[in-house]
Amino acid sequence: MPEKLISPMSGEELAARLDDPLLCLIDVREPDEVAAWQIPGAHNIPLASLAARVDEVPLDKDVVLVCAKGMRAREGVELLAHRGIASRVLEGGMGAWGSTYDHVTDDFAGATVVQLRRRGKGCLSYVVGAGLRAVVIDPSRELPQYIDVARAHGWTITHVLDTHLHADHLSGARELAAATGAALWLNPADHFHFDFEPLADGKSIELKPGVDLRVSSVSVPGHTEGSTMYQLGKKAIFTGDTLFLESVGRPDLADQAEAFAHHLFKSLHERVLPLSDEITVFPAHFGPGVAVHTGQFVASALGTLRHNLAPLALNEHDFVDWAIANVKDRPGNYQKIVQINEGDAEISGDVEELEMGPNRCAIA
Repeated sequence: MPEKLISPMSGEELAARLDDPLLCLIDVREPDEVAAWQIPGAHNIPLASLAARVDEVPLDKDVVLVCAKGMRAREGVELLAHRGIASRVLEGGMGAWGSTYDHVTDDFAGATVVQLRRRGKGCLSYVVGAGLRAVVIDPSRELPQYIDVARAHGWTITHVLDTHLHADHLSGARELAAATGAALWLNPADHFHFDFEPLADGKSIELKPGVDLRVSSVSVPGHTEGSTMYQLGKKAIFTGDTLFLESVGRPDLADQAEAFAHHLFKSLHERVLPLSDEITVFPAHFGPGVAVHTGQFVASALGTLRHNLAPLALNEHDFVDWAIANVKDRPGNYQKIVQINEGDAEISGDVEELEMGPNRCAIA
């Protein structure tokens, strides 16, 4: 089939249609590739098996083929076309899906929260604004995503924050601060080797002059020693990798799992769980078990998580044992990513390849 006749589907179009019952995703990668990282709801038919299993391809749905970068999916489209079945290719494959964004917006505590979801990586970042000012929390390197959101709301980005030293993806905090002239605030308990303004507990940013509307920092060591959550009034907390919707952050990436697990337990029980059940938790990531829907935040009331997450009810000894026993595969290329994010290495080579794969930041 000529290249021009192959109809691509962009990552953005796919993100908007994942809830569509008329969409059928077929992943033509090998089973081990799919087991490591996949799009929710995709049906795995390896390319080598597609001809023999063509009866599994529905004729009454919009069929989209997925592979790592698009080449195998194009072969699959040609094969199906010869059998009279129309299908499309996910443009750029899983590599492009890893950099596909959508976003959700709502009001909290007098501010506006925009959640930017990097769908394939399960990364969440935020623009929080009121009046003429905004802060950005945990930005990735696709800077226009944040600049465009701020511009659309009439905000100036005054501060850029990371919740911790990221190990699964490259942080865009330094670049975004440089591009916008914003202040870069980080917790020095994580060892960043570039200029930034150090955070301390209770340090806050006034979003709207003359109004008691602040984003305040609270240290929550455990996932990393510099892990920090940000609290928006009494309505929302941005928990980074300390507390997710499906679990808590893994403590082992610095090879001090037992010590960090003790710190994580104390952070959860002394800093997070004493807060109101009604406060909304906005995490920095979501895993494959979390349903993501168009127009709905990936977020939860703290009371719901308190009830649903069994590890939060464990005593410290049992929590530490559970945390150590259940950490599994680490993020791909995490040591190189950490070196870049802390300022000890420069970005080289294919960034898409470096960041390929799921985030793997939660305890399984």
